[in-house]
Amino acid sequence: MTAPTASSCILDRIAGRSRDLGGFAVRRVLPIAHRKLVGPFVFFDEMGPAVFTPGGGIDVRPHPHIGLATVTYLFEGRIRHRDSLGSLQDITPGDVNWMTAGRGIVHSERTHPDDLANGYAIHGIQSWVALPAADEEIEPAFVHHPAASLPRVQRDGARLSVIAGRAYGVQSPVAVRSPTLYVAAELDAGAVLPVCGEHEERAVYVVSGAVEIGGEAVPPGELAVLVPGAEVTVTARSASRLMLLGGARLPEARTVWWNLVSTRPERIEQAKADWLRYGEAGSPFPAVPGEHEFIPLPSA
Repeated sequence: MTAPTASSCILDRIAGRSRDLGGFAVRRVLPIAHRKLVGPFVFFDEMGPAVFTPGGGIDVRPHPHIGLATVTYLFEGRIRHRDSLGSLQDITPGDVNWMTAGRGIVHSERTHPDDLANGYAIHGIQSWVALPAADEEIEPAFVHHPAASLPRVQRDGARLSVIAGRAYGVQSPVAVRSPTLYVAAELDAGAVLPVCGEHEERAVYVVSGAVEIGGEAVPPGELAVLVPGAEVTVTARSASRLMLLGGARLPEARTVWWNLVSTRPERIEQAKADWLRYGEAGSPFPAVPGEHEFIPLPSA
């Protein structure tokens, strides 16, 4: 954590930590020991950029989630999603896959068979949005929003896509359970973008380029958490890509263990026990159609 100066609009700076997921790297930004959430965002990874040769790719076997919504947003490549509701959906750049786990869902994420044969590039963001305590046990759901359905805003050298929630005077069609800020931004060199101030908690993640936030340089791979209520501008010194995220602060602490999120630690323990029964008759976690394997419960 970097302490803000007296005049700084940046409350916290979090550098992404590299994680090897078997063949490609991600930058893990949230959660971190001193900051578990920004608004409802409890997990934030930048995956790639990576280039797979033929035969290589993403191969995430079925695994469970509770108490959250997963959000996949790609800049390049495509991923095939399957889940225990029977969903089968390819996601491509600019689309939104929004999966609400609620009381429990199982899904897999794999490389498209054509890309597996030919090789391809992948780059994007995977994030989790914690559900409000009253909604943690809702029925699971999956919704795909193609890129053309998302509102876009043009602002003096900045092109914005509002992924979820409300920002810059427009509302995303993606249904959210609490006030949410989630925007993908592309800035030309020299562009100046005010960060919308209507949300309680806000952060800017720099994907690429060279930017200054309130006059402070923030490098790619770093999340700048902003001072609540501060007027903040982002200046692009070169062509840059950003993600704006945040929303209303959730009052309850969250326990995050593996892919499980809850306000109640005992609920995590129950989900662990439930996952040990995956594949059995009457398992609380239903199977994913078309899949015949799964990720075992980690030992720790």
